[in-house]
Amino acid sequence: MEVITIESKAWQELTGRIGLISDYILSRENDVEKENEMWVDNNDVSLYLHVSLRTLQRLRASGEVNYSTIRGKHYYKVGEIRRMLEEKLIKSNSEYLKDLVTNSRMSHAGKRRNPKKD
Repeated sequence: MEVITIESKAWQELTGRIGLISDYILSRENDVEKENEMWVDNNDVSLYLHVSLRTLQRLRASGEVNYSTIRGKHYYKVGEIRRMLEEKLIKSNSEYLKDLVTNSRMSHAGKRRNPKKD
């Protein structure tokens, strides 16, 4: 067995860096969980994932996708879209999904920043 010794300052620096890495990983896991709970509308899913509206309608009609309808507009959770991609219910890729999420975050942030004008 080989024993390695290091100075206490170096040890503290090393454990500090490990702590930062751990915090980063845990925060990313929380981001994915929050991302999966985000709602996106039918048109955005169609536009960013390059899936036809008819395909989404077929998936809704067959019960293969969970969705909500509000005022005639269909919404899906990002986690549900991710599941559809994994199960190959829709032909698209994860890069398109990243674009969809990024765009949704920006559009929601813009709506929160700009108060309604009279």
